[in-house]
Amino acid sequence: MARKQGRRVRDAVGTPSGIVAIVGRPNVGKSTLFNRLIGERRAIVDEFAGLTRDRLYGVTEWGGRAFTVVDTAGLVPEVLRNPARGDEIASAAQAQARAAMAEADVCCFMVDVRDGVTPVDLEVAAIMRQGTTPVVLVGNKADSHLDPYFSHELFSLGLGEPFLISALQGKDTGDLLDQVVSLLPPQQSGEEKAGIPAWEWEEGDVSDARDAPDRGMSVAIVGRPNVGKSSLLNRLLGEERSTVSNIPGTTRDTVDTVLVHDGRRIRLVDTAGIRRRGVVTTDIEHYSLLRSMRAIERAEVVLLVVDSNEGVVVQDRHIAGYAVDAGKGVVVVANKWDLLDEEKRSDKLFRPNMQQMFDFIPDVPVLTVSALTGRHSTAVLDAAVKVGDARKFRIPTSALNNAIRRAVEEHPPRVHKGLRLKILYAAQAAASRPTIVLFVNDPEQMHFAYERYLENRLRQEFGFAGTRLRFVLRKRGQE
Repeated sequence: MARKQGRRVRDAVGTPSGIVAIVGRPNVGKSTLFNRLIGERRAIVDEFAGLTRDRLYGVTEWGGRAFTVVDTAGLVPEVLRNPARGDEIASAAQAQARAAMAEADVCCFMVDVRDGVTPVDLEVAAIMRQGTTPVVLVGNKADSHLDPYFSHELFSLGLGEPFLISALQGKDTGDLLDQVVSLLPPQQSGEEKAGIPAWEWEEGDVSDARDAPDRGMSVAIVGRPNVGKSSLLNRLLGEERSTVSNIPGTTRDTVDTVLVHDGRRIRLVDTAGIRRRGVVTTDIEHYSLLRSMRAIERAEVVLLVVDSNEGVVVQDRHIAGYAVDAGKGVVVVANKWDLLDEEKRSDKLFRPNMQQMFDFIPDVPVLTVSALTGRHSTAVLDAAVKVGDARKFRIPTSALNNAIRRAVEEHPPRVHKGLRLKILYAAQAAASRPTIVLFVNDPEQMHFAYERYLENRLRQEFGFAGTRLRFVLRKRGQE
């Protein structure tokens, strides 16, 4: 792996900053575009209209900018204006769409160019024009440039020039994303910059780069309702900073508090409980959910509070998954330890079993605490600082290349179609999440299993507990 002297590399990989909502009437392809942007089939797609009822969240990157994409239910103006006219499910779905539109930084208003402009599109466009959120008009299902369909009608919506795409084929979605990114607000989140500029080096070792000034660490306390998030915050602060109640959903908005722990400045963010999809019912809860997502985005470390007595449920894993997708460090806090019976407390496999439930977060710390009695609460901030420091740890370039070389020698990549992956050089990018840039002969030869192998080897030598490593592949000679 010969060193590339004088090479400059740019890979601006920041934490997600900004929310983009995909809105429109039912069955115009919103979920198809959502799946296309996030790169996986998370939203159910079918010709049956109105299939999406809850907001779905995903993280995507474009042009070095990471942001959150929200899939919404199809807008029905009549129900949107007067929820009483729809049934309970329809009214809730429209409320979720309305919340997404209100909290979004950019709205992608999608129409079907094969149908042209419908009366519903006109009504929705009128609603969109009344708001202050930037709107990008998207004409979907333009599968062939030889057939313009009814694209000329889209100008009558008064939302500017439409972007004609095919979400199914991915046609011209790059132009759409260019426009979306240009309309997003500057990459600032709270006191800290949400996306750190790309790293670059000329001569010398990348580890000699000057570190950014320490502005403290942001820690978001998240979890399902009624697991003790506010109680934990009060215990950590030593005062009744947040309203505590045994009624789920007491916290409606995010609460920021700054403290100093062992000489380190930490901003704690208490958030509203994140309910599972289909349970959120009121407008207040919709806004609270979006603000909790924003709190995760602007945090460096997420304290995921779970109920020891109930154990890990699917929603806990969903919340942790979003934090991982957003590139955050995670600490699992098993609260209400005082409510467990003696048999469960003495179970030596309790924490290992709980760690296994979050196996997609390597070496995630699991703490058993009681916010009520204060048991082990002092270890929470210690663990958060440790994970936060692990995210910022920079591997010296020489040590990184030596570790990669040893890993390759002990377990070479497999041959695929007569070709074998060759890793020429490696360096760590100065991104907001641990990011390893690999210069290789052919990025297509990197199998996900081998990437996971390299990640595990680097963890064995350098740590990074509680946070995922990200690999960026660059072809030989590519800037």
